Formats: sequence, C-alpha cells, structure tokens
Amino acid sequence: MRSKSDKKKPLVPRLRFPEFREAGAWEVKRLGEVANISMGASPKSASYNDQRIGLPLIQGNADIKDRKSSPRLFASQITRECWVGDILVGVRAPVGMVAKSEHHACIGRGISALCVKGEDRQEFLYQWLLWYEPHWVSISQGGTFDSVNKNEITNLVALFPNPSEQQKIAHCLSSLDEVIGLESHKLDALKNLKKGLMQQLFPQDVP
Repeated sequence: MRSKSDKKKPLVPRLRFPEFREAGAWEVKRLGEVANISMGASPKSASYNDQRIGLPLIQGNADIKDRKSSPRLFASQITRECWVGDILVGVRAPVGMVAKSEHHACIGRGISALCVKGEDRQEFLYQWLLWYEPHWVSISQGGTFDSVNKNEITNLVALFPNPSEQQKIAHCLSSLDEVIGLESHKLDALKNLKKGLMQQLFPQDVP
C-alpha cells in the first residue's frame, strides 16, 4: 500500500497569487498543442551577405545576445522564417537556449521558432521555457553536437494554468527581467567607468 507521502502530488505550484489559490490544478499540455513550431533550415552559404539583401539570418546561439535576436548576416535565400515576438529555442549545442526574436528573419537549422496559438500567453511560455532551459540536456541526443528534433519539442510536456493566471505570472517575471536588464546596464557602465579611471590613474608605461 502506498503511503500518503507517496501519493501523486497535485499539479499546482508551491507559490501562488492569492486570487488563484482556489483555481484548481494546472493543465498538462504538450508544446505542440500550445504553439506553432517552426524548425529552422539553413540556406545555402552562397546566399549569406552583409549588404542587407534578403532577410536577417539567425543561425544559432551566435546570433543571440542578451536573450534577443542579434543577426550578424543576411540571407538572400529564404528557407524558414521567424517573426517579431516569436520565441527562439536553440536546437543544437547548447540545446535549449531561449530568446525572443526582434526580427522578421530567416532561421537556420540551429534554431526553432515558437508562436503561441489559442488563449495561452506567449510571455508565459517564454518564461516557462527559461525555467526549463537547464532540463534540455536530459532529452538531447548524444553525438558530436547534441540536438533535439521537432518531435521532441512538440511532445515536450508542460503545465499551464488558466490564461488569467498565466498573464499574472508572466507580468511578474517579465517585470523582474526589466529590472535585471537595467541593473546589468548600470553594472556595465560602472565597469567601463572603472576601466577608464584605471587607464588615467596609472602610468601607461611600465618600466
């Protein structure tokens, strides 16, 4: 006989906003039910350019900076596309990196793009994927380059509350992201200030 401690725990978080404490269990969903998923496909390298011909190219983690798309090149051959606001997930090593697209862009094979459908909230899914980021290693395939495929992303199971609770959680966490970003900029400015002062407070030549 199973003890009380062995019984399946309810599908609710440990911390919950007061207005949702009686809202019941979260719903189990697969990502394929929640979002449209587009897997990148790399265009021919001959189409790469820095003359802004075609669309910005997001090939993988190297084209992500501070959780935002930061393409280095353009591609005149368009294979798969992402749009502004899409969630970007790295599907090659390191698997699971999460960012937001700030571009209508061509995506290479190192990236997948997700866009929530129905009543679920895009920002909630983004925050959940950030939380899940360290867990991707458990489903990535072995080899020279770890990777995940569309089937694995589509069938990934997540828990979702009702849309109102999703919105509340997403707003709370995204507000913290904004504060973190501001503080990071302040820290970078202080580091640059110190670097400039050191260059002036110490002699430039070493005897």
